[in-house]
Amino acid sequence: MEQAIIDYLDKFEEKLRKTLLKLATDRKALDGKLLESDDLKEFWHRIEPNYMADAVPQIASYPTVSVAWALYLGMGAAYYWDVDWATYSNTAYETFYGDQGFDNMDDHIVRDILMLSLDSEEAKKLVSLVQSMAQETVDMIRHEQIEPQSKMAFYAFARACDAMFAIGTALQLKRMGYKFSKIEN
Repeated sequence: MEQAIIDYLDKFEEKLRKTLLKLATDRKALDGKLLESDDLKEFWHRIEPNYMADAVPQIASYPTVSVAWALYLGMGAAYYWDVDWATYSNTAYETFYGDQGFDNMDDHIVRDILMLSLDSEEAKKLVSLVQSMAQETVDMIRHEQIEPQSKMAFYAFARACDAMFAIGTALQLKRMGYKFSKIEN
C-alpha cells in the first residue's frame, strides 16, 4: 500500500478516535483518555479477520451495526481481560456470538458477558451511546466521499472498526474502575 494512503487512513482513524472519545467524554462514559491494553490490541488483531468476514456483508443493509458490534466486542474482550486473561486470551471469536450468531452479538455481550439486564437503565444508556457512536462513525466514513465497495472503502471501514473496538475496550475498562494514574519513581 502506498505511503500516502497509509497516511490518509492514519489521519482518518485518529480523527475518528478523537471524535468518539469526545462523544464518550461528553456523555460521562470516559474521562477524556483512551484506556488501552496491548493484550486487547493483540486480541483484536487476531479476531479482526473473522469479524470483518461477518461485518462487511452487513454494511449495505446495516451500516451502523457493522461498526457498532466492534465496540461491543471491545467491551466483551476487556471484561474477559479483567476476569482471567490467561484463560480467555485464546477465546474464539464465535464465543461472542449470540444465539442468532452475529445478528445479536450485542445483546449476548451486554446480557451474558457484561451481566447487564437489557432492560436496565445502564444497558439503555450504553445502547444509546453505542448507537450514537456508530452513527457518527458511519457519517464520518460517508463524509470522506470514498467510492463505495472500493479497496479504500474497505480500508476505511477496517480502520473505523479498529477505532470502535478501542473505544469499546476503554468504555469497559472505565466501567470496571481502571484509570490512568501517574507512577511515582
